[in-house]
Amino acid sequence: MTAPGIALGELERDALTEIVNIGVSRAASSLRKMIGDHVTLSVPSIDVVSQRRAARLISEREVSELVAVRQDFSGPFSGRALLIFPEKKSLDLVRAVTGGELSAAEVIEIESEALAETGNVILNSCLATMANMLKRSLTMTIPEVLRGDGATLFEVNADGAVDGLVLFLYIDFAVRKRDIRGYIAMIMDLPALTVVKELLGEFIDRVVGDDR
Repeated sequence: MTAPGIALGELERDALTEIVNIGVSRAASSLRKMIGDHVTLSVPSIDVVSQRRAARLISEREVSELVAVRQDFSGPFSGRALLIFPEKKSLDLVRAVTGGELSAAEVIEIESEALAETGNVILNSCLATMANMLKRSLTMTIPEVLRGDGATLFEVNADGAVDGLVLFLYIDFAVRKRDIRGYIAMIMDLPALTVVKELLGEFIDRVVGDDR
């Protein structure tokens, strides 16, 4: 359920989806150079949900343990970005990124490093594009690899109150003929998401103004 007063309108959702897709297409271009093979990335849908709902959504969709790359960001709006994969898909991604030439043991050995590097490319491209198109700038921390279930990644405790909201993005990868699904989640508090909503409004005004 979306928090009152923070629901994105249709135009805002469309604008955000377009911005994020530009970000992931730039990430795909960077990954192409990194691994020397064709990469496609797309974000077919975006939701704004509570942290609890995000944890529940991902647990309903994924039965295996999850692996995530986390980076915190700060600027006019601050929060935490996560690139999340089911564990099996994360190993598929590492195999794809490394050309499929490593043994199973070698894939597991370099998994964290390869995921951190891939996550850094994708999250940085998404957030930098978002900031740039909203005419702002963000600072990001170095990537960290986490493991656990949805409740762990979204910091939801059975007895603890969580008041953050999550921009929850489904992401589809195609790398070296492998189809790899994942998720991008940006956890922000209400003031941060309110700023994003305002900046999206300014972005829409600029685009509409250009079209007149």
